[in-house]
Amino acid sequence: MSLITRNIIRTLVQGSQLAGKGFHTTSAVNSDTNVCYAPHSISSLSKGGRIKCTLIPGDGVGPELVYSVQEVFKAAGIPVDFESYFFSEVNPTLSAPLEDVVNSIARNKICIKGILATPDFSHTGELQTLNMKLRNALDLYANVVHVKSLPNVNCRHKDVDCIIIREQTEGEYSALEHESVPGVVECLKIITAVKSDRIAKFAFDYAVKMGRKKVTAVHKANIMKLGDGTFLRSCEQMAALYPRIEFEKMIVDNCTMQMVSNPNQFDVMVAPNLYGNIVDNLASGLVGGAGVVAGASYSPECAVFEQGARHIFSGAVGKNIANPCAMLLCSANLLAHVNLHSYSKMIKNAINKVLLDGKVRTKDLGGQSTTKDFTNAIIFSLTHP
Repeated sequence: MSLITRNIIRTLVQGSQLAGKGFHTTSAVNSDTNVCYAPHSISSLSKGGRIKCTLIPGDGVGPELVYSVQEVFKAAGIPVDFESYFFSEVNPTLSAPLEDVVNSIARNKICIKGILATPDFSHTGELQTLNMKLRNALDLYANVVHVKSLPNVNCRHKDVDCIIIREQTEGEYSALEHESVPGVVECLKIITAVKSDRIAKFAFDYAVKMGRKKVTAVHKANIMKLGDGTFLRSCEQMAALYPRIEFEKMIVDNCTMQMVSNPNQFDVMVAPNLYGNIVDNLASGLVGGAGVVAGASYSPECAVFEQGARHIFSGAVGKNIANPCAMLLCSANLLAHVNLHSYSKMIKNAINKVLLDGKVRTKDLGGQSTTKDFTNAIIFSLTHP
């Protein structure tokens, strides 16, 4: 039985447990302990002392950005070997099969991924995007985006530092829609107690592990009383198990206003799928845009590192102007995940140094430097500390 089939069956079994049972309570966790539902940092060093990592270049400027990562890794002598797969929904004839990509990530436990483009309409009748298929096959249920102000990047707000945690396997992204009669489309938003419990537990465990003080649940339970009500109830009941973590709830439209006016009030945020996606992108814009924010998606067994704001920047393809900062931050987070902390710190310190110097700035940061210029500046900083 393939990994994809096993995960689909597991999802169906979890869903069936909910029928007629109402709220599903997870086992109690001692909130004073440093228990985290997310995958812990792993060490996947081979006998030769090297790590194998799945690499998906993605669409748009993705290949240029992951090339930047490869060049930096090569220059710094980082012991990581990439297993590359071209994986694309807009170029399906050249794309590797989903099964091969899933098995590679499951085997290597880690992946660095460029953003995948998704056509606005499917001419094949397929409602699930390639991104959705990958997440469901690997059960990548938790997306984590760390939105943090970077040195010498001019923005309206200073010292922004919040973590947005998004459940990304259900909600509005369930791909369950149909045209009941001509001109009338029904789209189902699926919220389950099991997955709401799981993402709520992930958020509070993550807050404990990272030394955070507050978790904000983002919802629209005042309108979607059953669906978002289930999600909110999971967060409220989980909060009771973590008395040292402050808990608040905020309606999503108010949340977006609060993010723009005073983002410093937020610490850790947890949200269903669509709201998390919107808040991710809004928050990324507050600290400099898609080119400077890193993200990661977690399952219980593996982690996929990709940019926090998912834009392929198709207008910049081949122009050598895309900012590789976010992808380099993703690579640094990947290295920390596999316990190569010294290399992770090297890359982050090099990024901070280049940004503080201010001599090399890509167009999105107000400069005229190229992708290659920024990459070379990072490499120079690494090799001439």
